[in-house]
Amino acid sequence: MNSFSFWKLFSTDVVTAIASIVLIVFSIMSWTIIVEKIRLFRKAKRAHLVGKPEEVIKPYDKNLWFLSMVAYVSPFIGLFGTVWGVMDSFASIGANQSVSIGVIAPGLAIALGTTALGLIVAIPAAIAHQIFVKRADDLYEKLGGK
Repeated sequence: MNSFSFWKLFSTDVVTAIASIVLIVFSIMSWTIIVEKIRLFRKAKRAHLVGKPEEVIKPYDKNLWFLSMVAYVSPFIGLFGTVWGVMDSFASIGANQSVSIGVIAPGLAIALGTTALGLIVAIPAAIAHQIFVKRADDLYEKLGGK
């Protein structure tokens, strides 16, 4: 019987657990910003915005740096988990003097799991960042900014 569980996959060792927790926190924060921006831009469609373009646009630009950072950094955190899992597999091979799937699989599962988690976090942040930057730029131009 297969005893696969995501909990075991990401909590096998401290390094993988920390990387996974960081990625999960990044994801939660990113989605919070994404939902906030969706609401803000919907509100902007209905409102008549007036004022200096530089001042009016500030709430629309706020926290976009974080989405950019998450999109950039998360794959590297996932890659770190990949390297860690592969190193764990090689250490297991050395300790067991065996190259069986039972020896290699746990480390490779960790490696692939953290890689996937890194991408799951990075991709929505990257897409949202590009969409919201474009919308903020369009709004800035609409307000008469240069």
